Amino acid sequence: MKAGCSQLKPAVLILVFNLCFYGSYQVTDLQICELCSGAVLNGTAVGRFCSSSAGRIEGRCCLRNDNTSDPEYIIGLDLSNCSLTHVEDLQRASTAAYKLLLFRDLSLNPIVNISEAAFQGFIELNYMILPQDIFCPGGNTSWEKVEVKEGNRFCEGQKDTCNQTGQLSMNCPENSLCAPYGPSFFECSCADAYHGYKCLREGEFPLLQVFAPLGASTFVISLLLWLTQRRKAEPL
Repeated sequence: MKAGCSQLKPAVLILVFNLCFYGSYQVTDLQICELCSGAVLNGTAVGRFCSSSAGRIEGRCCLRNDNTSDPEYIIGLDLSNCSLTHVEDLQRASTAAYKLLLFRDLSLNPIVNISEAAFQGFIELNYMILPQDIFCPGGNTSWEKVEVKEGNRFCEGQKDTCNQTGQLSMNCPENSLCAPYGPSFFECSCADAYHGYKCLREGEFPLLQVFAPLGASTFVISLLLWLTQRRKAEPL
């Protein structure tokens, strides 16, 4: 099984990233659902999955909302028979909601190859249908069941690369925790009371010591630039 990725980030940076990512979801909305014409049919695999999951069809997507105060998110995506040759474009078009995807159908497409990196971060993806000559992301060892039938390849039950989510793992540096990050991928985060490069520093992340000088220097530079540009301005 291929090694995954290591992401050792302070919690505050992860929070900022998630907020920015959520904002991008609001802008791009559900454009991935209109990537291919038509809509999910009830008799298709994604259609049956959507019906059994109490979802709602929107173009080529199955949407669900577990809480009325939260936006809908995509749990199923049917891009079968869409003349797709590359899947990497879908990764660039993905959003925070799209990464909650559970079921994905890419059958009946002339796909040449699929990069495993295109599925990095899709920890919820549990069922895929691919053309027969395309291997499951991460290989057979990344899935509980791989089956070829009727000209398609079925990948079912994504395995946890870390074996036990949130447990110390040899895949990650000392003092860090391993968590799955998509088929054959994992990410590492510092355990409590550790931070810094490879989680070698013990204690809370020094927010004040890091961001206070940064904010002060930014203010001073901005003020200097404003004063110098103001002097250069010609009087009316």
